[in-house]
Amino acid sequence: MTISGRVAIVGAAQVDTFKTANRSPVGLMSVAVHKALADAGLSLSDVDGLFTSSSYYAMPTLTLGEYLGIKPRYFDSTSVGGCSFISHLAHAAAAIEAGLCSVAVIAYGSTQRSDAGKLVSMAEQSAYELPYGLLHPIGAFGMVAQRHMAQYGTTSEQLAELAVAAREWSLLVDDAPFSTPLTVEEVVSSRVIASPLHKLDCCLVTDGGGAIIIISAERARDLRHDPVYLMGAGEAQNHRNFSQMPDLTSTEAARSSDRALQMAGVRLDQIDTVHVYDAFTISLLVLLEDLGFCKKGEGGAFVSEGRVAPGGSIALNTNGGGLAYTHPGMLSMFLIIEAVQQLRGTAGRRQIPDARLSMVHGMGMTLAAHATAVLSNETES
Repeated sequence: MTISGRVAIVGAAQVDTFKTANRSPVGLMSVAVHKALADAGLSLSDVDGLFTSSSYYAMPTLTLGEYLGIKPRYFDSTSVGGCSFISHLAHAAAAIEAGLCSVAVIAYGSTQRSDAGKLVSMAEQSAYELPYGLLHPIGAFGMVAQRHMAQYGTTSEQLAELAVAAREWSLLVDDAPFSTPLTVEEVVSSRVIASPLHKLDCCLVTDGGGAIIIISAERARDLRHDPVYLMGAGEAQNHRNFSQMPDLTSTEAARSSDRALQMAGVRLDQIDTVHVYDAFTISLLVLLEDLGFCKKGEGGAFVSEGRVAPGGSIALNTNGGGLAYTHPGMLSMFLIIEAVQQLRGTAGRRQIPDARLSMVHGMGMTLAAHATAVLSNETES
């Protein structure tokens, strides 16, 4: 039994990706769900599978199901941080293939920016780290950057290249939060937040809601949009507390991505667009190494000279990602939606010509959990 090519994304929508207009997190999810269903040409009465994760709600499928007024026969609130929604892709595919549901909704909503720091997260606090002054997550990623610099000679200027490239991509988006380019000098001269990371090495803090609709590949061919098929998926994890991370510069992304590529039957060099969780410049650099775009320790040189900017050799985070477009607490939903737009050919000025294969990779917590998906607008690899 395989899920490769067996299901497809047929609807996708995002709403209020910078700041919301007096909506709650579940309200944002609801708006996104209705928009995604309209995009697919389906109705709420068709939905019998519900998948979500949240920093706000302890029992998010109950909260969302009640708000939508639906009674799904299958639901999943797997929560492994920011990569949860990529995990949900594989879980929904398995559920559909097993006959447990037929129309699955994956949804997310956050009012993190509007809350202005007032959010009390449902995530438990670390008894081993917080009392000793390690602030989550920036303190941990500062340590990752320090270690990568000490071990491999990576520089602040090389990390800044990722923020500069992200801003260039975001300027191609109609609703971009910024209107001017960024320079390496501006990044490295911005305020230090957790040495050696500067303010502009950090992701945005935004609101936002998103939803995608998944059905069987066979049924998807009859709907209004060309389907975007899930061809491969992989998950991996190795710690919960940052202090238990075996190696600060290596992650399980290597294993989750290898599993996804093997299932899809494709190579990394066949991927047309790449969408990788970029909470911080250092986390993105480490993930690019672990995903196999360059050797361990060579990430700094790899991302220099515009290689990941528009016109470079890799179409990375083509809407600007978390560093320059949106980051409402958990990013992977928006990585999936951007990949869908690229594969549909609806990405406007940032469209990658003839895009056929996309890789989406998310991390959860401090490089702790990883989920990778390979998406395609064709079922043949």
